[in-house]
Amino acid sequence: MPRYTVHVRGEWLAVPCQDAQLTVGWLGREAVRRYIKNKPDNGGFASVDNVSFLVRRCKGLGLLDHEDPLEVALEDNEFVEVVIEGDAMSSDFIPSQPEGVYLYSKYREPEKYIALDGDSLTTEDLVNLGKGHYKIKLTPTAEKKVQNSREVIESIVKEKTVVYGITTGFGKFARTVIPVSKLEELQVNLVRSHSSGVGKPLIPERCRMLLALRINVLAKGYSGISLETLKQVIEVFNASCLPYVPEKGTVGASGDLAPLSHLALGLIGEGKMWSPKSGWADAKYVLAAHGLKPIVLKPKEGLALINGTQMITSLGCEAVERASAIARQADIVASLTLEVLKGTTKAFDTDIHAVRPHRGQVEVAFRFRSLLDSDHHPSEIAESHRFCDRVQDAYTLRCCPQIHGVVNDTIAFAKNIITTEINSATDNPMVFARRGETVSGGNFHGEYPAKALDYLAIGVHELAAISERRIERLCNPSLSELPAFLVAEGGLNSGFMIAHCTAAALVSENKALCHPSSVDSLSTSAATEDHVSMGGWAARKALRVIEHVEQVLAIELLAACQGIEFLRPLKTTTPLERVYDLVRSVVRPWIKDRFMAPDIEAAHRLLIEQKVWEVAAPYIEKYRMEHIPESRPVSPTAFSLEFLHKKSTKISESEDL
Repeated sequence: MPRYTVHVRGEWLAVPCQDAQLTVGWLGREAVRRYIKNKPDNGGFASVDNVSFLVRRCKGLGLLDHEDPLEVALEDNEFVEVVIEGDAMSSDFIPSQPEGVYLYSKYREPEKYIALDGDSLTTEDLVNLGKGHYKIKLTPTAEKKVQNSREVIESIVKEKTVVYGITTGFGKFARTVIPVSKLEELQVNLVRSHSSGVGKPLIPERCRMLLALRINVLAKGYSGISLETLKQVIEVFNASCLPYVPEKGTVGASGDLAPLSHLALGLIGEGKMWSPKSGWADAKYVLAAHGLKPIVLKPKEGLALINGTQMITSLGCEAVERASAIARQADIVASLTLEVLKGTTKAFDTDIHAVRPHRGQVEVAFRFRSLLDSDHHPSEIAESHRFCDRVQDAYTLRCCPQIHGVVNDTIAFAKNIITTEINSATDNPMVFARRGETVSGGNFHGEYPAKALDYLAIGVHELAAISERRIERLCNPSLSELPAFLVAEGGLNSGFMIAHCTAAALVSENKALCHPSSVDSLSTSAATEDHVSMGGWAARKALRVIEHVEQVLAIELLAACQGIEFLRPLKTTTPLERVYDLVRSVVRPWIKDRFMAPDIEAAHRLLIEQKVWEVAAPYIEKYRMEHIPESRPVSPTAFSLEFLHKKSTKISESEDL
């Protein structure tokens, strides 16, 4: 018998349907009838006949025709909403995020799996899990370790040993011993009471990352969770059933308790949950729609699910990956600007950087040479000013290797810490199966990822700071020798005047966001947890800083391509012409003023999707192969052959490389 889950004024109702020939209108009336029946005052309605309503899918929010048969309009177990005429949207109903429809249309259930063992997850893997590219399974070794650690917990319970978080309360209540008969209730109470976060929910990609990372930590076998429960958690992940996790509320010690508790709350069938099939709905209904049952927590399992730094670290993984991507592409954008401003490549000479051999600096200088070397890639623009009287350029051009370089090295530092953290056990107490005992410690403290992400934000911000100054040089006719604000008929047209203001505003915001959150600490839990990391804010603001950096560089990319229009018919180097062509495939030149925000967003999307890197990277790598003695890549942000294999842009044999 088909069944539909219907949302009416903040309540979810399961409505069975014996006849699939019944209509959408019948389903709406039946849901309203059941709603009225459950209300002492009939919900304020005299009868269902007096109620006017619309019916729409929760998935994508599409309106349904009342006369359509249910078997045609809906799938079995589909989620719909009845919107009663005159009602405001219920505050209890959580609509899809603005990007929700995009997510619905893009999500495809993955066929490939990543085998987790708790020891070998990479930041790239976690980001791909967040994007829904893979399902999860455990390695046989991980399964055995999980089983062994659970045996220790079972022994503790059987022998009635007093152990923190297993047979006692939590925090200030650590000395309160809990009767064996209430150990399961203890775990449920822990999850419910600690689900105290506020703010917007994590978007699906970030919630997937959070859930996947917690699974990876549990797979290490030091948490005491049962294999049965862990496999249930994996089933929830593989079905893309994602709990409602507010982004605010963690102080980063004892771990990310509030967000991870919200994560666990959905797993036990309480609170809200999202899936591509249902949109937002009550967790119990979302689980049921996917043939899953709420988890019943055993002793220690609530604590095992919520104690760790996974909120900080999962967001940190996204931050380091996006930082790596924009740092690579910043070199390409700056190279294009240097060409437009008719700068010199002498500052990128190999010998200059060999005598100050920071890895990032050496790599950035190499990338500039690979894109601008006129002997390798003839440039008509460069040739046009070969014999000019300028000796050297402004620092924003000349010092790119030194400034961009330290950003690369900062990312490498942060990525190393985050990679260690995602493969670390961060519970308390730790369960050591080989010793047959539990040991209390402080691995839940988020100071490591918090400090790394504060440092990452400070480092990556500099890409925007220097980019904004290059935008100023492009727009200022006294510095660029180009039309003011890069537009013809200045005065009638304003060109990039306010786009530059936007870049300046973003850089100014970043200066405030770069204040380290980890220098703060507030004592919590009645002074039991008397030093905390504030790592959750470090992670969230690092992502905001990186997004601003991407947007500023998107504006510079557009400005540099517009500058080229005023240098035509002269051409730049082959790889930079390819970058120009890429931009022009989504944004046309400015002949006169037009709505600019969509163009900035289009360029931003090119950078987020690493399209600029994909176009230029083959040329950089080919140059590297031809100049091996003078180049050595910097590990996290350097171009790799593996990336080339996965993301290669085909180059015609006839092209001038």
